[in-house]
Amino acid sequence: MTVSPHPTTAFDAGTAGRHCPDMDRADDDTVTDFEAACLTVRTSAIAANFRTAQRLASPSVVAGVVKADAYGTGIKPVARALLDAGCDTFFVARLEEGMALRVLAPRARIFVLDGAQPDMVPALISHNLTPVLNSLAEIAGWSAAAGATKTQLDAAVHIDTGMNRLGLSPAELNTLAAEQKRLKDLRVVLWMSHLACSDEPGHVMNATQLDRFKTALAMLPEAPASLSASGGILLGKDYLFDMVRPGLALYGGAPHPGFDNPFQPAVRLTTKVMQVRQASAGETVGYSATHRLTRPSLLATAALGYADGIFRTLSNSGAVAINGVKAPIIGRVSMDLLTFDITDVPGTIAAGQDVELIGDTVTLEDVASAAGTISYEILTSLSRRARRRYEDTP
Repeated sequence: MTVSPHPTTAFDAGTAGRHCPDMDRADDDTVTDFEAACLTVRTSAIAANFRTAQRLASPSVVAGVVKADAYGTGIKPVARALLDAGCDTFFVARLEEGMALRVLAPRARIFVLDGAQPDMVPALISHNLTPVLNSLAEIAGWSAAAGATKTQLDAAVHIDTGMNRLGLSPAELNTLAAEQKRLKDLRVVLWMSHLACSDEPGHVMNATQLDRFKTALAMLPEAPASLSASGGILLGKDYLFDMVRPGLALYGGAPHPGFDNPFQPAVRLTTKVMQVRQASAGETVGYSATHRLTRPSLLATAALGYADGIFRTLSNSGAVAINGVKAPIIGRVSMDLLTFDITDVPGTIAAGQDVELIGDTVTLEDVASAAGTISYEILTSLSRRARRRYEDTP
């Protein structure tokens, strides 16, 4: 390892240049010379992942799940990329998300997973959003709205097959099957359910829920059906039905952690080395002195912390990549900073150098595993402090 001439050197903003060019940011466009962190979203990869889902799920329709600001990546550029790739059906969670997406996608079908609570009904109708009805009460309320407007309103109906979260319970399903007149003012455009364990391909719940969904469909009027999100797409043809709803897969996450991932990485989070220093064996690093050095070490500190969505549970367990080599995070991750051991990293390390937190070397799944969580939480926790850059070049 070669060290810059001054082992303890702060970053010189005047000479390093901009870290993250070509930003797409809606608020303050002021750019300083020192960009502490950059989140690069490869919209070309998101579009490619959509096409991969189409290939894997053919001939099923592929709907893009863009809830939670497109899993933290930015709804505007992601929606544009998906629309350009041919996506014409989307799922969001909240009414407000659907209203915002309608502006971007005026002709798309937009499903709202939160359903049709009474205070949501006027906006659902006025913005031409399709609610996913989760109970007999919601079916009754949406039917009443159809009667009041003298129109037949579109709806999806969610059937619970084992999640015990949202959706018609077995008792409600039996009631609806016996009293199908409850649907007379509605046009059911989708029957759907949701797999609880699709990230574990060998889990018995997958087959159990598949059987329950098929049984439910046989009890109900014919309409398109959807069971699978990202993980279900890889479970086989039996799970595909008429529509699949990838979310994590679009953003490059592995639907089945530990197995080959057919989807491209779409997110890269980088920061800058702030300082490089020599430290002696026996010294400690960070708050609470949780890491004690066992050898003379070369340490680097970077400008990213838990305020940026870098989980504190990555303390003494996660890794970054520098010069294409992983380096362990040591000591506690603090609000704005983290420290890592670069003793074994080849090449010159200097203040101002790029450090990868998430990307091609340290994958989303690597970070999630080290943090003791899932890829979804890592993505949706990324703060807006990092400058955003969108790449549409494959």
